[in-house]
Amino acid sequence: MAETLVWISGATGGLGLGLARHVPYADARIVNISRRQHPDYETLITDIADPAGWQRVREHFARELAGFAGSRAIFIHNAYSSDGVGLIGTLDSASYQSAVLANAAAPLVLGEAFFSAARHLDCEVGLVLMSSGATTLPIEGLATYAAAKIGVEYWADVVSRELAARRPRCWVTALRPGGIDTPGSVKNANLPRERWPFVEVRREMHKQFMDIDTAGRLIWSALPPPPGICLLSVGPPMTDRPEDGFGARVRYIQPPQA
Repeated sequence: MAETLVWISGATGGLGLGLARHVPYADARIVNISRRQHPDYETLITDIADPAGWQRVREHFARELAGFAGSRAIFIHNAYSSDGVGLIGTLDSASYQSAVLANAAAPLVLGEAFFSAARHLDCEVGLVLMSSGATTLPIEGLATYAAAKIGVEYWADVVSRELAARRPRCWVTALRPGGIDTPGSVKNANLPRERWPFVEVRREMHKQFMDIDTAGRLIWSALPPPPGICLLSVGPPMTDRPEDGFGARVRYIQPPQA
């Protein structure tokens, strides 16, 4: 049995693949949670936009952690849907609903499923929920995406307090990873302007985005978060609001110099 068990949702490509490539534990068993099989990683095939898929993940967590006797179990929920990007009223309603389920509901449901399955473990248990700098600025076209990520951050804040008091070997953090060059970010940078007025600015920003391997190494270097930290953010604060409302519970990670 591996000493380290790591689940990464969306590790077939993009940031999830960068995270999988740079897991810092040589003995780790890595499980990709995705709609598509990865050729190099064990994969649990499921769709995070489908509540039936959530149940498959819940059952997998319970089965794999029931007899786990290793040193650490970590779940990085990285997968998301970009279908909800765009002005309200211009989006396909079915795709919009799918994005709400994937981005707003799935992280909370799967986070609870992970901690529930690990409740008997006496080892390090860690959860990373991917957030975004979009939580700090009211950018037109990102209403649903930003609202979902704000929910993720406050869930992580509250649950980290619960864990500190009751399960000190467990941790949770939300993570704003900064701009990363992924298929999803490329897709957004090429949306029609009538759907997303911000797209031309995003296209320029995209030229400075990190590659997935740099991002993967940087994120792992910040884990586990220091005690009392519930939010990790790559780069400096994006607004003049002190610590984005999280006080001393946020830590800013310096990205590598270009």
